[in-house]
Parts: sequence; C-alpha cells; structure tokens
Amino acid sequence: MRDYVKLTERDNVAVVTHDVSKGVEIMPGLILLDDIPQAHKFALVDIPKDGEIIRYGVVLGYALDAIKRGAWINEHMLRLPTSPSVDNMKWGINIRTDLPEAPRKTFMGYRNPDGFYAGTRNILGIQTTVQCVQGVLDVAVDRIRHEILPKYPNIDDVVAINHAYGCGVAINAPDAKFPIRALQNIARHPNFGGQLMVVSLGCEKLTVERLVGAENNTPENVVVLQDCKGFNAMMSAIMEMAEKKLQVLNERRREELPLSELLVGMQCGGSDAFSGVSANPSAGYAADMLVQGGATVMFSEVTEVRDGVNFIAERCVSAEVRDKLADEMRWYDKYLDAGEVDRSANPTPGNKKGGLSNIVEKAMGSIAKSGTSPIVEVLSPAERPTKHGMIYAATPASDIVCGPCQLASGIGLQVFMTGRGTPYGLAAAPVIKVCSRNEMKAQWPDVIDISAGAVVTGEKTIQEVGTELFNFILDVASGIKKPYTEQYGLHNFLCIFNPAPIT
Repeated sequence: MRDYVKLTERDNVAVVTHDVSKGVEIMPGLILLDDIPQAHKFALVDIPKDGEIIRYGVVLGYALDAIKRGAWINEHMLRLPTSPSVDNMKWGINIRTDLPEAPRKTFMGYRNPDGFYAGTRNILGIQTTVQCVQGVLDVAVDRIRHEILPKYPNIDDVVAINHAYGCGVAINAPDAKFPIRALQNIARHPNFGGQLMVVSLGCEKLTVERLVGAENNTPENVVVLQDCKGFNAMMSAIMEMAEKKLQVLNERRREELPLSELLVGMQCGGSDAFSGVSANPSAGYAADMLVQGGATVMFSEVTEVRDGVNFIAERCVSAEVRDKLADEMRWYDKYLDAGEVDRSANPTPGNKKGGLSNIVEKAMGSIAKSGTSPIVEVLSPAERPTKHGMIYAATPASDIVCGPCQLASGIGLQVFMTGRGTPYGLAAAPVIKVCSRNEMKAQWPDVIDISAGAVVTGEKTIQEVGTELFNFILDVASGIKKPYTEQYGLHNFLCIFNPAPIT
C-alpha cells in the first residue's frame, strides 16, 4: 500500500493515503513537519509566500505565508485564484476518438412510445401542480402501494412528484422558466412509460395546462381536489385513476435495446481529496466506455466545473457548443453575484475535512467524472438532450437540486460519487453509490455499492474499477441488480431549482 499520491509531474503537493504522524519520512529525504490527516496535502518543496500551490497540474491557489517542505497544507493557507475567463475559450483541441471499448453494447430496457431515451424502471409517477396537495397525495400513494400495487407485478413503484412550487411565486418572471421546465419534463420521464397522472388543488398559479398542456387536462389524467366532496372522495378519485394507469403500465416489458437508448447521469457529493483520484476518474472511465458503446452520459454542477471550464471547452465539438457553455457560466456568475456570493461558497465543512482546500481543487476532481469523451451538447438546467454522447448540463451543485434537474433531462439512472458519504437517492430513478476510499465502504457497507478505494492504495487501476462500474451500471439499467438506495427506498425530496422571486 502506498503512503501518498502525487498526480502530475508539475504538482508541488501530494496527498497522504492514510493518517501520517509528524516526523515520518514519507519519501526518501522528506520528513513530515506536521501530523497529516488522511487525504490532506503536504508540501513537496518549499513554497514562498504568494507562491503557487499546484495539484492536478493546475494552480489551486497562492500561499498566504511561506510553507516549508513537508508541512501540512489546509484550506486556511491558500488565497483563491481568479476564475478563468469564459471569453474566447479554445474549443475542439482535445477531441479524443480512441475511447475504451465497451464490452457490452446492449441492455434490457423499456422502450418508450415518444422515441426518447428508454426507461430503466416501470413506475407510475403522479405529478402535482402545487405543494398544497402533498399531504393528501402521500396518504393516497401509501394506500396504492399496499392495496393496489400487489396486483400488478410488472410495476416497480408508485412515486409522488412532490415539490415546493406552484403558488406564492412570480409565475411569469423570466427565471420561472427553470422550475416550470423541470416539472414539465419530469412529467415525461422515461421511467413513467408515457402514463400521465396529475393531482391539482384547483387554484394554483402553476395550472394543469401550464404543467402538461391543455390537451392533457382531461378527467382521465387529472384529479382536482377542490372538485372532490371531502377527503374520502379525494382518496377514491386518486386511487381509481391510479389503478387505470397501473393496468396500462403492467403491460410494459423489458426488451434488448442498444446503448444508444440509455441516458446516464453522473453526479458527486460529499467529496474529498480522493474523489479526483479514485471515484470520479473511475466513473469517467465507465462514462467513456458508455459513450463508446453508443450511450449518452450527462455530468453537471456549475460551480464544480467553473474553475476548469477551459478544459471542458477544449473537448467541445463545435463553437456553438463552446458558446453555450460560456453563456451558462456567465448566467451562473451573475446569479451568484446577485446573491452577493461567489463560487468559494461551495465547499462544505465535510469537503474541507476530507482534504479539499477550495473550490478549485474540488472542481478539478469533479470534472474527472466526465471522462475524456468529446462534449457534444450543453444544456440549461432541466433541458432535455437532443444529441447522443457526452453532455454537460449546467445545474446547481447541490445534490438535491442537481438530481431533479438531471431527472428532468431524462436520466434512466444516476451514478453518484462520494468521499465523505451521503444516503442521497431518487425515487424516480436508481442511484448507484461509488466511494473514493475503502474506509467509507467499511463504514457504510450496505449504502455504498462500489468502492474505488483500491485505486488510492494502488491495489487496483482506474480501468479495473471503471470496468466494474460499467458492468454494474448496465446490470442496474437492465433490472438485474438494485443499488442499495433502491433496495432501502432512500429517496430525497425533489428540490426544484427556482431562481425566480417568491411573492
């Protein structure tokens, strides 16, 4: 087992693979001057005040004071560099065509009537127009699961699409397009098989017509609670409609489909300094194999790519894709400015405890989950893709906001990398958990699906873990396996991104 990891020849820091005590000779001739916690950095050379601190071959920041060789480097010792400009970024200069060969080119999925990506699950999704109906719908869904669902063995679940939107909002504000688009697209999610069911209150600003279109506002698709005579009538109306939808969904069957019909989301949360060493690069290798096999892969999180946006631009296949990327970065910069914060507000206490000094270091590790494939399209939050290949979706970095945005874009499943650990999950699509260190897997053996920790210790390669993850992704997509989040029903509330004013 190795004691430290240095990523590039240019780096003047390395991270320790386990807690190491002061006075240890970590490498020939280099004695540690401090106790170094696992995943934290130590200086490989003397770094002067205002000197560059380099990891991933990029400048993470500048030393606030002189740092001696062998000293611990933490978040309190760096000055954040200026964000890279998004003007005139080079594009198309890092287009890789020799992607790793996908060992499997098909999966067992549910073909959808609208011709969009295939489903990986067979779920009745019940949409809501406003948060006010959640209490009633939650009771109804519980009854549906216990009283009706057992009659329909080909259906995986019944899911309420609850959210905090619908009233008390400036519905016509320009930025209201983000939450409205998200909810409109979630209603058409591939795992819902084209069956539309809506529960409305009756007086909300987000009307049924606005959510699903006037053509779908019919008694066959919509229950309006204010039209029901009391609670029992509400229950009866919801359950009767649900059973009719379940009868149709129960006829769906998996069939062998090409990977071109699969859309996979990549996300990370609770990251540490190993995330960019093991978990994210392994996911990136799996992503490259998926793209080589014809699948589409989506990665996201604006603040967690902002400091490496030039590397993404270099992989863009056209000036138009590069320009959309730049536009999304500019919009988010202005969004943060309006809130009187910048991207430095992103790292969490857990990120820092895990060795991440600032958002630059976090971003370098985060981008690794996108692999090396060409970027064929850039999406605004909650947009649906129109291309096949590697896609960047410009969403917030918050797990519980990014997840619904990716759902709205149509992901059939999500791969979630973590270093510190989080039980996050989605009800509408399976979530696979990959951890960056073996200690996390040992701590949560029945929450983490795959550990990439052996990459840190040098016992496995990124290619080995990436291939293991690739096969697990297709097994989950095909319904052969269930990740722990799905087995235990670890589902987060859908926090819909809403930058529009609340009135």
